[in-house]
Amino acid sequence: MNGLPYLSRRDMLQRSGQGLGMLGLASLLEEPGTARGASESRSPMAPKASHFPGKAKHVIHIFCNGGPSHVDTFDPKPKLTEWAGKELPMENLKTERKTGAALASPYQFQKYGESGIPVSELFKNVAESIDDICVVRSMHADVPNHEPSLMLMNCGDGRLIRPSFGSWLTYGLGTENQNLPGFIAMCPGGYPITETANWRSAFLPGVYQGTYLDTKRKGVDELISNIRNEQLSLEQQRHQLNFVQELNRQHLSERGHDPKLESRIHSLELAYRMQIEASDAFDLSREPDHIHEMYGEGVHARQCLMARRLVERGVRFVQLWHGAGQPWDNHDDLEQNHRRLAGQLDQPLGALLKDLKQRGLLDETLVLWGGEFGRTPVVELPTPGANQGKQNGRDHNHHGFTVWMAGGGVKGGTVYGATDEFGFRAVEDRVHVHDLHATMLHLLGFDHERLTYRYSGRDFRLTDVHGHVVDDIIA
Repeated sequence: MNGLPYLSRRDMLQRSGQGLGMLGLASLLEEPGTARGASESRSPMAPKASHFPGKAKHVIHIFCNGGPSHVDTFDPKPKLTEWAGKELPMENLKTERKTGAALASPYQFQKYGESGIPVSELFKNVAESIDDICVVRSMHADVPNHEPSLMLMNCGDGRLIRPSFGSWLTYGLGTENQNLPGFIAMCPGGYPITETANWRSAFLPGVYQGTYLDTKRKGVDELISNIRNEQLSLEQQRHQLNFVQELNRQHLSERGHDPKLESRIHSLELAYRMQIEASDAFDLSREPDHIHEMYGEGVHARQCLMARRLVERGVRFVQLWHGAGQPWDNHDDLEQNHRRLAGQLDQPLGALLKDLKQRGLLDETLVLWGGEFGRTPVVELPTPGANQGKQNGRDHNHHGFTVWMAGGGVKGGTVYGATDEFGFRAVEDRVHVHDLHATMLHLLGFDHERLTYRYSGRDFRLTDVHGHVVDDIIA
């Protein structure tokens, strides 16, 4: 063909129609000395404008995986004490396992703040910031099983592969610091149930996937493997990386739009840049003694303090998991297990809220606390191989549960919605997980119906075809 290389119709359409991905990568492949602002302006993670001015710029999500009991934390039910040990005057709603009589909360509740919102003794430190918190007591999900409920809370769909909230947010807003990941998921000791699916990017470009850190590890070098190169200086690494990226660019140009390759190229650049920034962000020894005393000791103190340091440095979304598996899944021995778990989290989380506020960061940081669902107000009955004959725990409850939000434009010192008098079902101002996501996106400056990504011939969004913004919890 006149001496020109043959280009099939398919290749031509692929290269011309989908070559925009190369524009986003151009900045990652530039020579040293390029102005930082000019380079980052074309990065796929560069800051972007939202649909309208948002009240929040960052999100910290404290995930009590396994399902904390709302009737033992932020939704007191005196009727459970009155009916303790008796069958409820209504049929028990269907949950994952068989349930029986009413189980009274073993914890005392006390009113806090000017708002007078009651909070369990389990979270007395968090309760000191109750006037900055909106407690949503009318949450509900779809099914009483961990895997689909985790996926629904994180990705907006309990069955199909979908991008996580953090991925949608970094896709929509980018991140303010190009030397750190825009989306970080911390979970000490391993993965939660459904593992990395909780922070996946799915069909969004891979650069928007969450970066996992095992915070059981201490110190920057343990926390982030191979963060330092002991053999080469930064300048030598830069020259080496430029050569590798030039090869990657040639490889990519021969294949058109390849999201996986683009993601790897971006990851190489980010890893190089993180050597400078991450050593500072994750080095908690730089904090003064009074801050360490404020947060306390243990892995959750480290996680919460790191979360504050990360949003302070422009990271967009930080998710803090309680631990591997599903630690809050207390089908038995609930009294001692919930007390132990809350004891690990209460002081650090209370400190995080106060620390964000005293630094002027709470107004722009949306803090979310909760699990994938709640727990039943009635006892779970013994089942073979499950709770070993014990009758001192609660089953999963997706019919009604509690989350709370603070900062980021939320109306503090308020309670929204209600469950029935026993705490089994959300009955007043019901809020589905899709509504929660729509409201959070609104606080971040997005119309959830317009934040979309075209994939496989369809415009997808976090809330699918559902979701309503809950205006009454917005300040």
